[in-house]
Amino acid sequence: MSNKIKWGIHPDTHKSSTESKAIETNALPSKVVIPVRQHIGAPCEPIVKKGDVVKKGQLIAASEAFVSSPIHASLSGTVVEVANKPHPIFGEAMAIVIENDGLDQWAEGIPVERNWETLEVKEMVDIVKNAGIVGMGGATFPTHVKLVPPKDVKIDTLIINAAECEPFLTADHRIMLEYSERLVTGILMLKKILGVDNAIVGIEDNKMDAVKAMKDAVGDKKISVIPIATRYPQGGEKMIIKTLLNREVPSGQLPMNVGVVVQNAATAIAICDAVRNGIPLIERVVTVTGSAIKEPKNLLLRIGTTFADAIDQCGGFKFAPEKLIMGGPFMGMAQYTTEVPIIKGANGILAFGKEEMANMGEEGPCIRCGRCVDACPMGLNPSMLSILAEKKFIDEAKEGFDLFDCMECGCCSFVCPAKRRIVHHIRYAKKLSAEKGGK
Repeated sequence: MSNKIKWGIHPDTHKSSTESKAIETNALPSKVVIPVRQHIGAPCEPIVKKGDVVKKGQLIAASEAFVSSPIHASLSGTVVEVANKPHPIFGEAMAIVIENDGLDQWAEGIPVERNWETLEVKEMVDIVKNAGIVGMGGATFPTHVKLVPPKDVKIDTLIINAAECEPFLTADHRIMLEYSERLVTGILMLKKILGVDNAIVGIEDNKMDAVKAMKDAVGDKKISVIPIATRYPQGGEKMIIKTLLNREVPSGQLPMNVGVVVQNAATAIAICDAVRNGIPLIERVVTVTGSAIKEPKNLLLRIGTTFADAIDQCGGFKFAPEKLIMGGPFMGMAQYTTEVPIIKGANGILAFGKEEMANMGEEGPCIRCGRCVDACPMGLNPSMLSILAEKKFIDEAKEGFDLFDCMECGCCSFVCPAKRRIVHHIRYAKKLSAEKGGK
């Protein structure tokens, strides 16, 4: 393994306000707004209606599609609305609104106690699928799909991505410190499902307390815990594979094509909870921070909790934020309202003031300096991609400059002296391609 990195950037981490704060579980909100679309793939359809009484963990939306993931009630109460509501990614989407009855009762049959070591692999995969588990690092790809690679694909290594390279975010850091036993159990389950002996936990070396906690939790089990260089975007799938295994995922291919499955640390914990105790994915740890937040925290939040309720648990705003983001500052999504809900892929809420946003500056023309090329972890030419996108030369961007290899990490925009919104232009090009029926 080599920690010599020739790509990426090293921004200030801004993690000090929450990295030492234990995860808090506060009073439940008066209602939750649960979108039926929280994953890559086919959206679910509601199977409950207004007036229905539901219990925590009850299935409330589902799809027959293979690449999809069911949705469950995150608290007990009454369905008061099934309607379009604000969504943190799609602007607006169908959601099920549940009014809290204050009882927080589990649905029948939840939780259970299983000896997971006696379960068949297919049973375990079905449990993961039915529990609605998706990639919780932000990608939200249905986890069960990654656990059943094609028969002609040989997987030899499981990587647990615990890099958490985005500035400000500390949710994964805290779960490694506080939920390490569940995380290790989830890793052992994944090893069994995938039939692999080699499992590696990759943690950036600015979290050495987490490295120690995980090594202590692993004990004599066959799981490697490896500190890796702190550099953004170390947590990208292709980046962490290259760092830990020195394998390169070819253009247009997936980690499985080089014998690897990558799972986020929070996803592994969700797998443990589902397989061992029958608990579906109805809550997650979220970092709520930024200069506009009175008391930054790491919160354990039910899916469907609005940003407004989460921010209230942190004392509210110091001042009206200039920008509100779901996720990290590089790959997160800007929000137009605090009424959007926490979804399965939401690992952070960031609220920034005018001072931070003042650094954006006015966008100028490309000066051909090449800094974005040096920074790009995918070896692309971001400046050319952005210029072609502006001119709507989409075919040229795809065929000549590998448009869809861009992971939208934002390194190019960060280093650009002309303050060009390079990632914005690239996303626009991908959107135009999709509208034309392309990839």
